[in-house]
Amino acid sequence: MKKEKVILAYSGGLDTSVILKWIMNKGYDVICFVGDVGQEEDFEAVKKKALQTGASKVYVEDLREELVTDFIFPALRANAVYEGNYLLGTSIARPLLAKKQIEIASLENTHIVAHGATGKGNDQVRFELTYYALDPHAVVISPWKNQEFLSEFKGRTDMINYAQKWGINVKASAEKTYSEDDNLLHISHEAGVLEEPAYRPPEHVFSKSVSPQQAPDQETVIEIHFKNGNPVKVVNCSDGTVKEKPLELFIYLNELGSKNGIGRVDMVENRFIGIKSRGVYETPGGTILWKAHRDIEGLAMDKEVMHLRDALIPKFSELIYNGFWYSPETDFLMAAFNKSQEAIDGKVIVALYKGN
Repeated sequence: MKKEKVILAYSGGLDTSVILKWIMNKGYDVICFVGDVGQEEDFEAVKKKALQTGASKVYVEDLREELVTDFIFPALRANAVYEGNYLLGTSIARPLLAKKQIEIASLENTHIVAHGATGKGNDQVRFELTYYALDPHAVVISPWKNQEFLSEFKGRTDMINYAQKWGINVKASAEKTYSEDDNLLHISHEAGVLEEPAYRPPEHVFSKSVSPQQAPDQETVIEIHFKNGNPVKVVNCSDGTVKEKPLELFIYLNELGSKNGIGRVDMVENRFIGIKSRGVYETPGGTILWKAHRDIEGLAMDKEVMHLRDALIPKFSELIYNGFWYSPETDFLMAAFNKSQEAIDGKVIVALYKGN
């Protein structure tokens, strides 16, 4: 009898590697999807590991350009920020990953998709709302909400033992004290020891930015050019470097922000499901763009339009955070934000210096 196909969002880490084998052992043909959204990863190694673990096929998709133009820039045009601090790094990338997963499911003639998000975080909602919005017939396998799976895996030690039993190569150990999510817009550090609000993260936690104290004692001056609210060119006034393509421009701003100690945020936020959670974020390029975009609006945007638009930002940001990227209410607000950007053209000169 032919096995049903499942498209699994796969990262190559302990959780999704165990989930891959666990779903296979339930009698499914598992096809893995790996989305490149700018995370530091050896994608060939991830693909090889998925096939060795038992996946019948692996799709590795470069989504970085689409992430910048169709997700980051629209959020920028709206100045989207959740609870005053969070630039929505993980929230913005999840609907793109879920959309591509549904597209692959359609190519493979299946409606069954699976993810490795836990039952206590936001990502389960972000993935599943996108699945159902784009494919009303989607069937979701979510092992971390499956009682049989939960009974078998009570912690990381059980997962490591399972991996060893089935010959899955994992680097994870039971000693890891926090989790991370990395993409082009940011990297997040949360859970474990970081859940203690009074605990100050040691410097080794940070990977996308130097400490402001260790940043160069010399400012970097750049020009950011905007057209209809979108950044279209970055010029480094010090060395003449020019970047105009969206992906190259964003990567370059990440590099400049990183070496100047820009974009660190440490906050306690309210998750969709009702839990308060501490997040430590590094968003170097995004922080530069968000601040520069606000500055050009100060000159180019009508006062009453700005005040109306600003009143909509918290709701729009909440919708993105909660996973409603593909929804009528988000489409409605996006249309208003895009209208507000029609005259947001010009150049902002920015000095980057020790976290500022």
